[in-house]
Formats: sequence, structure tokens, C-alpha cells
Amino acid sequence: MNHKLIGAFAGLLLSIMAVPASAHHAVQAVFDYNKHVQVTGAVTKVEFINPHSYISLDVKDTKGALQHWTFELPGPGSLKKSGMSRADRGGLKPGDEITIIGYGAKDNTNFGFLNTLKFPDGRSFVIDTRDPYGR
Repeated sequence: MNHKLIGAFAGLLLSIMAVPASAHHAVQAVFDYNKHVQVTGAVTKVEFINPHSYISLDVKDTKGALQHWTFELPGPGSLKKSGMSRADRGGLKPGDEITIIGYGAKDNTNFGFLNTLKFPDGRSFVIDTRDPYGR
């Protein structure tokens, strides 16, 4: 009887632990490393959260129409290694004009995975050490 109770508890614990794991995805599952994107626009939102962080920005296309883009980044721990802490978010705030270089979404939406973040003052944060342009 005692072994059955322990087994049932272990099974329940494993099922609960599997729920967050199923929500997590590999970068290659959503983004195409061969689809390089570079956009410049004004930051609208910065979220340093686990398991992934996000930066959203408004970008004007070639016709002047406004497009809303969102870029996924690693979690705060990995960002800190790149020089961006959760406390200062790399100095990002809504309205800042930035350039993002990264990988586009496989579904062709305005969604990408950030590789490099560039500020007008010359600062750059390289999140993913792969060169998105194959250099």
C-alpha cells in the first residue's frame, strides 16, 4: 500500500513538472537561422522574464507604414552574460531608437530571435554569437 502511494505521488509530481517543459521550445523550432532580418525602430516594450525575454518595437516599412515587431531573447541569466542586466535592461526604455539583427520566424510574421542589439550611440549587445550574415 505504501509503495502504491509513493508511486502515485511520484507520477503526479512528474506530470506537474512536465507542463512547464512542454511550453518551452528550441529556437530552431520557431525561427529560421537562414532568414536574416534587420530592423530599426522605436522600442515599445521590454520584458526581461523567464524562460525568454522580449523586446517589441515599431518599425516603418519602405512605404512608411508602421509595423509592430517583437523579438525573443534568452532569459535574464543569459542576457546578463551579454552585459544586459534585468535591473537596467541594457538601458532600453520605450521610445529608444534601436537596430536589431536576428533571425525571422518560420511563419513569416513580424517575430524574430534577436542576435545583435545596436544603439545609436554605438553600443552593441551580441546575444547569439553566430553571425546572422554568415561572415
